[in-house]
Amino acid sequence: MAEEPCQCSDCQRFYKEHDRLIREFPTFKQQQELNWVSIQSFRTLCTKITDEFQRQLIERESNRDSSLEEHISDTEITEALDELESVNAYLYSIEALMERIFDIKISNNIESKFKEIANELAPDPLNMDRLILNRLFHQTPDSPDKNNIN
Repeated sequence: MAEEPCQCSDCQRFYKEHDRLIREFPTFKQQQELNWVSIQSFRTLCTKITDEFQRQLIERESNRDSSLEEHISDTEITEALDELESVNAYLYSIEALMERIFDIKISNNIESKFKEIANELAPDPLNMDRLILNRLFHQTPDSPDKNNIN
């Protein structure tokens, strides 16, 4: 018997995002590109934050005598820089693996199979038939819809 998926809000948000990404990017090529862009945007953001924190530490060191406003402590920034260096190293490793995935090309026939399976895995939640079916499944005896049926 299959185990029920977790119903916590974090998992539900993950499932919803998972299905959305399958629906919106249903081909092999689109998934390749999506993953590449995701890694690149994460690296860009981490690098920008790293640069900003390094700049702040240098600026604070040169302005020790003045009262430079410090919302984040030097220790917190230093710890974050160490962690971000690790994250960037991992992201570079993932990028190297992703380059291997980009070497793989598949035919249009296989791409259409990806689209077909994507529709089965993550059907459009706003599809009219699905909305009607969900509404029928979720009606309760005291629901206004049930009370108006004669």
